[in-house]
Amino acid sequence: MRAGLLLATALIGVCGWAQAFDYSGTKNLVAVTRDGARTAIGRVDFIPRPEGGAGFKVSVDPAVMRDHFLSMREFKCLPAEPEITCFVPYPYAGPTRVKPGEFAWLEHHLLFFFKQPRDYGAKLWNGMVFKLREEGSALVGEPQAIDLNRLGVPPERPDEPLYGPADRDDFAPGVRWVVQIRIEKS
Repeated sequence: MRAGLLLATALIGVCGWAQAFDYSGTKNLVAVTRDGARTAIGRVDFIPRPEGGAGFKVSVDPAVMRDHFLSMREFKCLPAEPEITCFVPYPYAGPTRVKPGEFAWLEHHLLFFFKQPRDYGAKLWNGMVFKLREEGSALVGEPQAIDLNRLGVPPERPDEPLYGPADRDDFAPGVRWVVQIRIEKS
């Protein structure tokens, strides 16, 4: 039995039978919360490019991500009793490309901040970016802390991602209400 399992695992690796993420078409953008609930909050459209990889466009669903007027600006937010999570569109021109192992620009289009329901205004220092990785046929992102106030100044190099590894900090597991973002087939 064990030898059969090892052979099947080896064949999957050698023959490419394992399902990999498909960088084409429309995929659901799903928020997974601490209680295990999965909520489709939008979509990501992937367009394959001839030079490799894909272009992408992120959009949130206004029926799920509700309007919140915070700090003189409208945000699309996922309301919840423990924590409100708000989407922040990346405001600068930059490459919208992604390919296996290179997710920085897609991560920059998945910026959010969190706040307590009782708090007034946007708390941009409570920013989140989701560090993506391939997991079978999905892209899975874990939240990392960033300061979204940096978005107030255009980057010196618009062709380089604003938030590099040194600008991010991991959260303790389960401390945020949205514990994971998934990009997956519907």
